[in-house]
Amino acid sequence: MKKFKAEDLINSLQQDVRQLILGAEHFRGIDPVKLNYPPAEGSWTVLQALEHLNLYNRYYLPEIERKVAIIPKEWNAWFVPGMLGDYFTRMMQPANVLEVKNKMKTPKGYRPELVLNADAVLQEFITHQHKLLKLLEIARKRNMNEIKIATSLSKLLKLKLGDTFRFLIAHEQRHMVQARNALKALGLPTGQFPVVVAPAGV
Repeated sequence: MKKFKAEDLINSLQQDVRQLILGAEHFRGIDPVKLNYPPAEGSWTVLQALEHLNLYNRYYLPEIERKVAIIPKEWNAWFVPGMLGDYFTRMMQPANVLEVKNKMKTPKGYRPELVLNADAVLQEFITHQHKLLKLLEIARKRNMNEIKIATSLSKLLKLKLGDTFRFLIAHEQRHMVQARNALKALGLPTGQFPVVVAPAGV
């Protein structure tokens, strides 16, 4: 299993989050009606993709914040992914900047409403990203191998803090690519949309 220098991993993840913020800011300049328009029958709109992420962040960010408030006795300069956490992360990562692979069924509690308020969805998403940046900064002084975060699937299923960050951000990249593709399918230009997936992944 590949290990990461904790400092480098956090720097990389923070850069990923900053790109996600730029993606959300890009959507702010688009007609809200189009953000609520599905590119095809049964496909999510831009706002549904982002609201789905808001629903997950409402669970994960408070969980992470609660756990990183406790300073562990030992700090580790290296992070070693767990087998399950690494699998979840790689499963979620987009194939590239233009494509989402491995289509999945969305759990019932994380399915967004059909019509959403653009300002509210985008502002909440951006607020969550700034919170995520702060939590990553706090994690610089925490042992990301020892702190465990319960998943939204089950309180009994826990991931290392480092894997939780990796999985959560890969999930956001996945749906940001989906949102970008929704715009393109509607015939809107996407040439200026920020790159939200690093070429090599994390």
